[in-house]
Amino acid sequence: MSDLPLIVFDVNETLLDLRTMEPTFKRIFGDKVDMRLWFADLVMYSLALTAARAYVPFTEIGAAVLKMLADAEGIRIERADGEELKEKFATMPPYPEVPGALRKLRDAGFRLFTLTNNLAEVQTCQLERGGISEFFERSFSVDSVKVYKPSPQTYAHVENELGARPSQLCMIACHAWDTLGAVAAGWEAAFIRRSGNDILGVGPQPQIIGNNLADVAEQLIARHAGR
Repeated sequence: MSDLPLIVFDVNETLLDLRTMEPTFKRIFGDKVDMRLWFADLVMYSLALTAARAYVPFTEIGAAVLKMLADAEGIRIERADGEELKEKFATMPPYPEVPGALRKLRDAGFRLFTLTNNLAEVQTCQLERGGISEFFERSFSVDSVKVYKPSPQTYAHVENELGARPSQLCMIACHAWDTLGAVAAGWEAAFIRRSGNDILGVGPQPQIIGNNLADVAEQLIARHAGR
């Protein structure tokens, strides 16, 4: 096995642009609820369900949170609204720098993988329709262990499947809870400062911080160039 770390990417918002869902939320909710509140609640309730030992697929939590927020505002969610958001979520485009940065990492000898809260079939659709599936050797879903990131079991599952030690893996994400979980599991981690996300100043910290994936890729290559 190469001395280069195996790179594991988060998908939603790290690689794919979540902001493309904003117009649909604006149409449904006006100024009452924005997309970021929905996504923050989606993550929060995935963690709450994990803590309660009650696994529910990510897409189902997303739909339930959408209805909860609408009910709280007295807004009726039509079936077509839910279907539109589901389609938007499955077809988010990658950020502009992502394809080039993935190619640069692969050309430098890094092996690339993904680990997401999405169901496997949703992740496959996202990567294929985003035109970046070719860069990844394999994709992992928390559905295999029925607990959400940053639970230790999610990272251990990837280690077991790849036959790798924690020190041989590097997580790239734009969410502090994900890099926190990876570093706590013994992985290296790189954090991308996407819009609306930044470093949490407590707990395990990522070794690399960049403003986009191109920045992170350059730092990773420089960090491991001598190997």
